[in-house]
Amino acid sequence: MRAPRMTHVLITATAAGSLLVACSGAGGSTSSGGGDGKSINVLMVGNPQMEDIAKLTKSTFTKDTGIKVNFTILPENELRDKVTQDIATQAGQYDVATVGAYEVPVWHGNGWLHELGSYADKDSSFDKDDLLKPMVQSLSGADGKLYALPFYGESSFLMYNKEVMAEKGITVPERPTWQQVADIAAKVDGARPGMKGICLRGLPGWGELGAPLTTVVNTFGGTWFTKDWKAEVNGDKFKEATNFYVDLVRKHGEAGAPQAGFTECLNAMSQGKVAMWYDATSAAGSLEDSKVSKVAGKVGYVYAPVVETKSSGWLWTWAWAMPKTTKKADAASKFMLWASSKEYEKLVGEKLGWARVPSGKRASTYEVPEYKQAAAAFGDITLNSIQEADPTNPGVQPRPTVGVQFVAIPEFQDLGTKVTQEISAAIAGQTSVDKALNDGQKLAEEVAKKHQ
Repeated sequence: MRAPRMTHVLITATAAGSLLVACSGAGGSTSSGGGDGKSINVLMVGNPQMEDIAKLTKSTFTKDTGIKVNFTILPENELRDKVTQDIATQAGQYDVATVGAYEVPVWHGNGWLHELGSYADKDSSFDKDDLLKPMVQSLSGADGKLYALPFYGESSFLMYNKEVMAEKGITVPERPTWQQVADIAAKVDGARPGMKGICLRGLPGWGELGAPLTTVVNTFGGTWFTKDWKAEVNGDKFKEATNFYVDLVRKHGEAGAPQAGFTECLNAMSQGKVAMWYDATSAAGSLEDSKVSKVAGKVGYVYAPVVETKSSGWLWTWAWAMPKTTKKADAASKFMLWASSKEYEKLVGEKLGWARVPSGKRASTYEVPEYKQAAAAFGDITLNSIQEADPTNPGVQPRPTVGVQFVAIPEFQDLGTKVTQEISAAIAGQTSVDKALNDGQKLAEEVAKKHQ
C-alpha cells in the first residue's frame, strides 16, 4: 500500500532502459496497437510486489507471448479514485486493474467485471484448486464465480526489532494484547537515537488508517454498524478503541504520523527508526530483503494484538481484475493467469529472492523448500493468520456484511475515508476523538438509512 505522492511517472514494461519503479509514480497511459491484443494497459497499486512484476514482465511474459504490457503504478488512495472512475464511467482506459477484496463483490454487483474462473479452468497449469480458500471466497461474486485472480494475499501481524527487545530484556508474546503492545512501545521508545516505539498508520483513507484502526475497533468490541444497520461510530467501544489508537500513536508513534501510511511505516521499520510495526503480513518480504532493509534477519513476527477476540488479523488480497470494457480480453487474461501463477512465483524467487515471492494466495507456496527457508521467520504465521481471519464474524457481535477491516458496501469507500480524515486530524492534535467520531456518526447514520 502506498501513500499519495505528487510525483507522477508512467511505468512502461516495454520501454528501453531501466524501469523507474522506485519512484512509486503514476501517470496516464493510452492503449497502443489498436485492438490487436498485442498491447495491454495495466493499472496497479504501487506496492513492492507490483514494482517487481513491472521489472520482470518485459524479459519474460512479453518475450514469450509478444504481448506488451504498459503499467501505470499509483499510490493506493490515488489508485482507488482512478480505477473506480475508469470502471464506473466505462471509460475503458485499462484492460487490467489491481483491486482488492472490498471492490470485487461491490463491482461484480454493478456488472463491471469479467468473470475469470472460466479462464483459470481452461489453463491446467494455473491450478485453481491450489488457491487458498479465503482468497477465492473474497474474490468471488454472489453467484460463486471468480471475478479476480489473486496476486498476493495478506493478513496483519505485529513486527518487532528483536535486537532492541533483547537489549531491553523484553519478550514479545506470540499472541499479545493491545495493552501489552502499548506497554512495550513505551519501554522501547527512544531505545536508540531517534527510534520511536511503534509505527501505526495515520494517513487518511479507508484502506490506509482505516484498515488497522478497524481491526483494533473489532477486537475492542466495537463495530461500524450492527446487524440491523444501526451506526455505532461514536459507540463506547468504537470510541475506546480509537482513543487507544490515537493516544498510542501520539505518545510513542512515528514522526509525521498523520501523513504515514503503509509505505512510510515500511521505510521506518526497515531503516530501524521504529521498534515495532503493526500492519500487513506482506511487508515481511521487504523487511527480510537485505538489499533494501537494515533490519533483515532481525525482525520478529507475532499475531495481531487482541483485546476481546481470539484473533484480529485482517484479510486482504490485491488481485487482477478485468473490466468488461476491455477489447483485449484474451491478452489480458493471459497476463493475469501468468501473474497469479506458480511459474511467476518461481521467477520472483529465482530472480529477486524467495522472500520477495508474492505469497499468501497458494497453498503450494508454503511447501516450496526455498520459500520455506527464506520465509522461516514469517511464513507459518502469515498462513495461519490468513486462515484464522473471519470476514463474516470479525468482532464480538453479528455484522450486516462481510469484511474484517472494511464494510462491504459501496458507500464505505467515502464514509471510511471521511471518518479517517477526522481521526488523522485528531492524531495531529487538530481536533478531538470525540468530535471526529460524533461527526462520523452522522455520516454513518445517513449511510445506514439506505440499508435499513
